[in-house]
Order: sequence, then C-alpha cells, then structure tokens
Amino acid sequence: MTLAADSHTDLRDQAVKLIARKRLFSFALPAVILAYCTYIFFAFDILGLAERARWDNASKMISDAYSYKTVVERNNRRGGIAVSVEGERKGTYDATNYPEWVEVGDDTATIALEQGGSIVIDGDLVRFDVPGFGLIAATQTRTDGVTLNLDTNDLPDWINWSSARVSITTDVARLTLTKTRTEVFVYDYGWELFWFTLDSPYYDQSFAEIFFGPRIDPTRSNPVGAWQDFWNNGMWRHGDTAWALFETVLMAFLGTFGAAMIALPLAFLAARNFAPLLVVRMAARRVFDFLRGVDGLIWTILLSRAFGPGPMTGALAILLTDTGSFGKLFSEALENVDNKQIEGIQSTGAKPLQRYRFGVIPQIVPVLLSQVLYFLESNTRSATIIGAITGGGIGLLLTQAMNTHKDWEEVTYYIVLVVLLVMAMDSFSGWLRRKLIKGD
Repeated sequence: MTLAADSHTDLRDQAVKLIARKRLFSFALPAVILAYCTYIFFAFDILGLAERARWDNASKMISDAYSYKTVVERNNRRGGIAVSVEGERKGTYDATNYPEWVEVGDDTATIALEQGGSIVIDGDLVRFDVPGFGLIAATQTRTDGVTLNLDTNDLPDWINWSSARVSITTDVARLTLTKTRTEVFVYDYGWELFWFTLDSPYYDQSFAEIFFGPRIDPTRSNPVGAWQDFWNNGMWRHGDTAWALFETVLMAFLGTFGAAMIALPLAFLAARNFAPLLVVRMAARRVFDFLRGVDGLIWTILLSRAFGPGPMTGALAILLTDTGSFGKLFSEALENVDNKQIEGIQSTGAKPLQRYRFGVIPQIVPVLLSQVLYFLESNTRSATIIGAITGGGIGLLLTQAMNTHKDWEEVTYYIVLVVLLVMAMDSFSGWLRRKLIKGD
C-alpha cells in the first residue's frame, strides 16, 4: 500500500511539473516574440522610416506607371518652345502636329488644362491659373532669381519655392521654373507612342486603316511597314526588349542545365552507397557546400570583375550556385535508390557504367527532372537581377529605366514582361514535367 501511494504521488508530481512547464512555455513563447518585435520596432527605426517616407514621390511613381507626360519646355537662356512626350527627342512634336490643347507662338505657349485651368509661358514670365485658387505669376531673372506674386511665407503644400526654383504641382499638371528652363508636365492616361513614334507614317492611324485601308507608305505595304516601325520603335525599343528577354532565358537555361550536367556525375562521389571512402564523400560534399554557400549575386560580382560584364557571366554565376544545390539534391536521391534493381542489372553481367545507366538513372530521373525544371523557372526570375549586375538581359533595361527617375511606365512595361515570362516558363516546365515524368 505504501509503495502504491508513493508511486501515485510520484506520478502526480510529474504531471504537475509537466503542466507547469507547458504553462510556462505557453506564456514564455509569446513574451519572447513580443520582445523581439519590440526590439525590431526600435532597432529598425520604424517611426523614423515613416517620417522619412516621401509619399509625394511614391504617388508620382505610381501615376507614372499607368500614364505619360507631355512636356512643354522653354529654354530660358536661348529661348524657344519645345513640346514632346516624356521630354524625349524621338517624341518631339513639330508645328504640324502639336496637341490640340497647346498653342505655340514666338517664344510663347498657351496650355489649356482640364477643369478650366491654364498655363501661359510668355518669355521669362509664367502665369498659372489654378481653378479654386487663382492666378500664380512666376518670373525668373538673372539678378533676382525666381519670384512669385504670392506671399512666400504662407504657401500651400503643393507650391515649393526658393530663389532658384519654384515647383507647382496639381492633379492635372506640374510647373517647374528655374533660371535655365521652364517646364510644364501635363499627365494623361496610357503609354503614349507605345506602337509608333511621331516620325512614323502609321502614327495616329487606326487598326482598320493599317490593315484594310490604302497604302500609307508608298515604299512598303501597310502590315510590313507597321511591323517594322513597331519593332524599331525608338522610344520603347521593342526589338531590343525581345532580345533582352531571350538573353534572360538563355542565362537561366545555360546556368541550370550546365549545373545539372556537372552535378550529376559528382553526386555519385557524395552518395554513401556509391562512394564508400569517407574522404571522397566529405570532399565532394564540402565542394557542394562551398558552391551553394556563396550566393548567386556574390558569384555574379566576382565573375564580372574577373571576366567582365555580359550574359555569359550571369550564366556562369547561376551554374556555380546551382551545381552546389543540385549536387546535394542528386546525392540524396542516389542514396535512396532501390538496390534490387541494380542487383538485377548486375546479374545479367552488366559492367559498372551499365549498372548506373540502366539500374540507377531511371530511378532518379523523375527527381532530377522535377528539380531541374523547378530551378529553371526560379532562375528565370534570378536572371533578371543577375542581368542588372552583369549588364545583360531584361535586368539591364530595367535598371536603366529606373535610373532615369522619370520613365516609370517603361519600368512597368519591363516588369509586366518579366511576370509574363515567368508565367510562361512555369507553364512550359509543368507541361514538360508531365510529358517526361508522367508520360501525359
């Protein structure tokens, strides 16, 4: 009876301690997470990040993604008015095709805005009639700089003024005046000149007029001429963009499949059942650890310094990183093969290479193909970033568009193409996986 009571007491004490530990854990874990989140809040200066955020720049970037700017510019040193799309030389209007809301005279321009507003450039004087606010007159001179007809100590948030510059931003237009130039940016929806530039005879022609109407360019048929002008569009560079997409896919393809071909024979040296010597296995595994332990971007920087920029450098960076990843995955797959199939092939008198070819490879082919095709899809995305560093592929065009800080609709265009490319590669790899693995 005494022993039974002692045993019962011990079990009860153990249960009490177990419940206490679980209760402590249930309170301690949320407390640790809360403490960590608090540390992140102060260590990463979340409040400071919100204060430093430039919401005005963010709104401009978002609006530029789905709209374009027509720029009316006056050179305040030499005089003269120029009207262009995004300020591009290839998108400059001439006297025959100015937008209907712009009237250009001798060193003057009158811009009619939506909601009844207007901007008049008259030499060094600019008058901005803002609906609901009134007339803003700004003048620039070499002696006094930029002056306003308003009290500069009590300006609204959408007017930024200094003696060297004034910027007025409204929902329909933005005016910037400095000593060197006067610029008016008028926003409109869409991607202007996406199909044809202003110098193309097919600009402002409808689909029906191009394909079913009379010949527009006497030297070319309408479909051929329209395709040539679209492909060679000087502003959107569709031909260069298509080649850049091909380079991106090529980098991913060469890097992925090159790594698979190198990693497969080396994986036999890292598999326990194919390389009985511990020294050989450890050496092969450490090589794989080293290759995948260095990130692909680091390999990209090192190789670009060694071999110079280019798509091939990006492909080599992907190859080195994926060789380490494939080596680990393939060696683990080799360690899980069924020895009975190998023994069956061996009983026929097959040599070692034949045993590997007919007894091992068929077992691991589904795993190999599945992993290689997944990495191919993933490397298509990675090749965009790698191309931005090595100077190849769509990543280079994307970086160039971002560096201009003005053509965010081009950035949107390239991002859309990258997303479509990844979707296409995903569909292609899924179809190929079903064909090669399942035989569908």
